[in-house]
Amino acid sequence: MLAPPEKELTVMLVDNEPARAAIVEQAMVDSGYRVIRRLESAKNLTEAVAEFQPDMVIIDIESPDRDMLENMSRLTQDNPRPIVMFAEEDDSRHVEAAIRAGVSAYVVDGVNSGSVKALLQVAIARFREFQALRSELESVKSQLEDRKLIDKAKGLIMKHQKCDEPAAYQALRKLAMDRSQRMTDVARNIISVMELMGGSK
Repeated sequence: MLAPPEKELTVMLVDNEPARAAIVEQAMVDSGYRVIRRLESAKNLTEAVAEFQPDMVIIDIESPDRDMLENMSRLTQDNPRPIVMFAEEDDSRHVEAAIRAGVSAYVVDGVNSGSVKALLQVAIARFREFQALRSELESVKSQLEDRKLIDKAKGLIMKHQKCDEPAAYQALRKLAMDRSQRMTDVARNIISVMELMGGSK
């Protein structure tokens, strides 16, 4: 059985110079990518990505300015994509600022059609790794917040019912089972009710 063909990856290109953009676009096509949209600036980058849904964003500029970095940060926050930046400026401050804004690869030596495919594959791999780490971090953060809520609710039950911690935990657990709710949601409700009653003071 033949393996399914690789999906053609789509690219949004940001470049304010038509001649330079044409060279970059041809390098993308030669490497098996399809440029679905070209923007002259990153001003409406988040909206354009939401509308056209490219697999990745390529930015080709002399040097990233503050507005561009802010637009990239917003994109990374709202609708993350692998971002590759081809720039002429190799100042370490610009590189660090671009990476902080969400750039997966910052390339100074211009577009080399022979290495574009490998470069973009590395950028995609880095992006996926970063997204996995980000997701894991958010999960750990959420678990810590859930634990805090449950501990606070247990403390309020212990105070109100004059019981020990295991008994308070069992009461919380039973309530969650009876209501078919997550313990965190029950804990949040208990805290709200107790605070209204002045039970948290």
